[in-house]
Amino acid sequence: MPARSAVITVMDRAARKAGRSLARDFSEVEHLQVSKKGPADFVSKADQRAERILYDELLAVRPGWGFLLEEAGEIAGEEGMPRWVIDPLDGTSNFLHGIPHFAISIAVQEPKPGGGWGEVSAGMVYQPLTDDLFWAEKDRGAFLHDRRLQVSARRNLSETLIATGIPFKGHGDLDRFNAIFNAVAPQVAGIRRFGAASLDLAWLAAGRYDGFWEADLQSWDVAAGILIVREAKGFVTDFRGGSQPIERSEFLAANDAIHSKLHKIVAGALRG
Repeated sequence: MPARSAVITVMDRAARKAGRSLARDFSEVEHLQVSKKGPADFVSKADQRAERILYDELLAVRPGWGFLLEEAGEIAGEEGMPRWVIDPLDGTSNFLHGIPHFAISIAVQEPKPGGGWGEVSAGMVYQPLTDDLFWAEKDRGAFLHDRRLQVSARRNLSETLIATGIPFKGHGDLDRFNAIFNAVAPQVAGIRRFGAASLDLAWLAAGRYDGFWEADLQSWDVAAGILIVREAKGFVTDFRGGSQPIERSEFLAANDAIHSKLHKIVAGALRG
């Protein structure tokens, strides 16, 4: 059983408390589907409630740390202190439609000595309805609860299951997505779009998926998931193979062999 650090324990408690709030709210969504007002306002409030719980819980135990929040934006902490990067409800559309696939994502980002933000040192993705708790710390490995994770060992692209996200109204570059999809799809066993990037990455770390690509994601969507994949011995780059995918908002992840093959396909599709 891995020894959990104090920061992981803090994240665990906060995620579970916010998760209980989301689970209660999710149980009400199906009853709102037939109302004239609809569930959209309710879900927005559920998102905000979860974020507030996370903020209050984490602030209480790390009062000098900053925050980057999906809803409330950036809240500065004390100089030289880390910050929390938080998505309180990744998979909002799933939640809105009563689909039980969503998660809380929390990461710890370290400050750079000269200013700005550097590496993520800890990350957690929590799926409240299944009680799956994925977490990792820099150089200490990735875990599902207390079981160590490692990415899939598949080497043949034809056997792989790949996760992605599909552009939708007002979001993303559909032409770029179609170019990549048309190049990848004929060479793999399947492509899945489940609607929560944090869980896509956590499932990749657990070996459930063999690869992942998506663009136009925010840092709070992926900060925790990227660390979890890398600590599970996976690779995460941008579409051109760069090591800072958040800067380009391009994300390509897999084990070493599959990543190399996917990278060639994706790069070729973008050149074409």
